[in-house]
Amino acid sequence: MGVREAVTRRSGADGSRALRSRWRTATMAAGWAFPADWPLAEVDDVCRAVLEEDEDAADAALYRLGAARAEAGAELGETLLDLAALHAVLAEPPGSTGIVSPSADAIPAPMLRSTALGWGEVMSTRASTCAAEDPLTGLATCAYLRTRLREVYGEARATGRREHVLVFVGLDLTRTSGWSRVVAMTLLADALKEVFDGGETVASIGSSVACVLLRRDRHLARAVGNLRVLTADRLAVDPHVAPTGPVEVWLEELPPTCEDALALIAGLGR
Repeated sequence: MGVREAVTRRSGADGSRALRSRWRTATMAAGWAFPADWPLAEVDDVCRAVLEEDEDAADAALYRLGAARAEAGAELGETLLDLAALHAVLAEPPGSTGIVSPSADAIPAPMLRSTALGWGEVMSTRASTCAAEDPLTGLATCAYLRTRLREVYGEARATGRREHVLVFVGLDLTRTSGWSRVVAMTLLADALKEVFDGGETVASIGSSVACVLLRRDRHLARAVGNLRVLTADRLAVDPHVAPTGPVEVWLEELPPTCEDALALIAGLGR
């Protein structure tokens, strides 16, 4: 159902307030983490625009809402969950007060595009001024990993000891597309950050591969095992990313030279 088809069922100031209330309730029930952050002026703009049956105004309002969510610190998954709640409420029969079931996969393309473009514009601007972190996953960028590798090799030359290793995690995304790929990498990032939270460099090096640069210690084997299990569990929760297949986790010793290490990272990230 598109925006125009849905909004013909709602009208007037009372309708705007009712829509806002139902939307908020649906978003909170779907798991919005910070209720105090939900109310924004852009929410009211979206409600008014969709009720006025003006698709251009609705697209513009959704774009501004996506940008506002990004400015407020909401991740893309949270933003689209909120959008899915709006769409689920709009799709309900007039006067309905029942529980809705938001689904990001059900969002009409125009709504999804406008909101995602607004969110992405803000995050792209941030990324240009903060290149150390991938805005989608929160992992370090490949550029930052390359910097850390140069530092590690410099330390090894100075001390005569090579203590670091690389852990790689790869997902088979050949049977997924679009939003499901983003969700899969976000879930992988969450698992990586949970297992490796002691100062290790955890980076995204490609669309389906991540890497951890860390010192070898007696806990390494257990951490790798935990990562393998936790990542599989996280991916299994969402049926839309289940086709990613088995998670591949493997350990690599640092190559003899930094140039070899950089080549390894570049090759696996393609």
